[in-house]
Amino acid sequence: MNSIGRIFRVSIFGESHGECVGINIDGCPAGLSLGVDDFTTDIDRRKAGAKGTTPRKEADLPKIMNGVYNGKTTGAPITVLFDNTNTRSGDYEKQRAVPRPGHADFVATNKFGGFEDYRGGGHFSGRLTVCLVAAGVVAKKLLKEISIAATILEIGGEADTEVGLQKAIDAKDTIGGIVECKVNGLPIGLGEPFFDSAESMIGHAVFAIPAVRGIEFGTGFAAARMYGSQHNDAIENSTGKTVTNHAGGIVGGITNSNELVFRIAIKPTSSTPKIQHTLNVETGETEDFSVKGRHDLCIALRVPVVLEAVTAFVLVDLMLLEQRMGRVV
Repeated sequence: MNSIGRIFRVSIFGESHGECVGINIDGCPAGLSLGVDDFTTDIDRRKAGAKGTTPRKEADLPKIMNGVYNGKTTGAPITVLFDNTNTRSGDYEKQRAVPRPGHADFVATNKFGGFEDYRGGGHFSGRLTVCLVAAGVVAKKLLKEISIAATILEIGGEADTEVGLQKAIDAKDTIGGIVECKVNGLPIGLGEPFFDSAESMIGHAVFAIPAVRGIEFGTGFAAARMYGSQHNDAIENSTGKTVTNHAGGIVGGITNSNELVFRIAIKPTSSTPKIQHTLNVETGETEDFSVKGRHDLCIALRVPVVLEAVTAFVLVDLMLLEQRMGRVV
């Protein structure tokens, strides 16, 4: 449900407008240097405030509650909390009767019998991605020489981010984008076929990021239009290096030491100021509806660091499973 991983196990909790959100990390090797300052860079990368992001700003100061002693991880579970201090719950009171299109409001109410915390999307909110970023900070430190970098490829079909954002501004609407992730320094052998293949595990974690609509590795869907002789990556030497990298660094569900490359599609922010139509669950009638409150023009702008984070903690889990990483740093 709210946990992922077999050895390096990450569990997420909290709601958008609750007291706090947080992450629990079990299975982290002991002896890793870890302090509040380690989180600053990646947490700041995720923060709102830039053009196209929500005006809601949180301090996002991590509280390391346990699992660290004298600046080192102890091998016990690590809990990190982030207080919610800038909420406007009143923005959502009048929306209770009219589930927002594109959001989890309607299905959550049906699944949980109306007991869910619907304010700001509750447990379904992108607010919780700050927790994923925190887990990624720990995982990246464990991966050492393995580098993970995600970048925005396009916004609204435009390689120029500013042009893509302006399209949404001109339309008085929201817009989506594509984010690419590249990982270098991986060994051969990560991945546990069939069901825990490297792609399966990464895909599982990636779809926990709100707004992700698709993922492709290497040439992805373009492979369907290629010949086998074109798509096959010729092996150059005993290190596994290939002439091309159409596979994206994974063959048979196992990493092959080449650059891991994959891309994800991020949908437009569901909370759009445009007039839409939705069901009023109290009257049983459909009616015009416009979302109020503070929302991102383009969620994709804040996704790269989150994508790096989920990739990192999946890879740490796979490294531990393959015994490429010890239980003590």
